[in-house]
Amino acid sequence: MTETNYPEKSCEIDRLVTHPKLVASALAGTKTQQRRDGVYAYPGETFELEGVEFTVTALERESLGDMGDAEAQAEGYPNMEMYKAIILRMHAGMEWDISHLVWVHKFEKTN
Repeated sequence: MTETNYPEKSCEIDRLVTHPKLVASALAGTKTQQRRDGVYAYPGETFELEGVEFTVTALERESLGDMGDAEAQAEGYPNMEMYKAIILRMHAGMEWDISHLVWVHKFEKTN
């Protein structure tokens, strides 16, 4: 289902949301986005978390500087400060570069 305006996938869709706390947040409906350096899914594709199906509704390219509290909350975090702190802790040696581009996978529960 490759779209001509998207690059090839860099990882499989089942790796899109994996951390237990983020899975719980997606199941609760508070996590509706996942930012990744690569493409994990194309719009229209589905994935499952604990038996619940989700559909990717959009795939957009944004910089880290485009993020604010609303985007951090859509990622499943209470605010931007906490999102940034956790990302930097998870990726040792990473510097927060507001011009760094990421792929934003937006999704919603299908069932």
